Amino acid sequence: MFSKSKINEPGPKNGDDANAPAAAQTTAKQAAPEFKPSTPKPKPPASTLSSDLLIKGNVKTTGDIMIEGNVEGDIRAHLLTIGEGATVKGECIADDVVVNGRVIGRVRGLKVRLTSTAKVEGDIIHKTIAIESGAHFEGSVQRQEEPLQSASSKPVPTGKPAEKA
Repeated sequence: MFSKSKINEPGPKNGDDANAPAAAQTTAKQAAPEFKPSTPKPKPPASTLSSDLLIKGNVKTTGDIMIEGNVEGDIRAHLLTIGEGATVKGECIADDVVVNGRVIGRVRGLKVRLTSTAKVEGDIIHKTIAIESGAHFEGSVQRQEEPLQSASSKPVPTGKPAEKA
């Protein structure tokens, strides 16, 4: 039934012209492409910004990133890890944020973790948070179901503004 041999292919009938077998062969080849399963792509390793690197500007990736140097700008990633000697001056937005070093600015993440060596000066907006003993934190903490949505992307009420009398 699923054989590729010519036994199962219809042959020319009496009265068919000579081009019929060639047409049957080309349509059979086009109709049954071979299935080649694709292997899943391995997850690439985290990008690392080394300790001697200073970046002035925003950093954006869909993958994982490890900051060991200094960044003056916003960072957006899937998993953001800030190393012990690292300093980030800007907003950090990621699904998972692990702070071992210093952050001066807002931190937004589904999961935020401040280790015992962390120093954060700014607000933290999270879905879940863990703060280890010894971490330094100055700012406010706010829990949200969707912490990755910025305040500017929230829907604006459509009610009419009050008129001045």
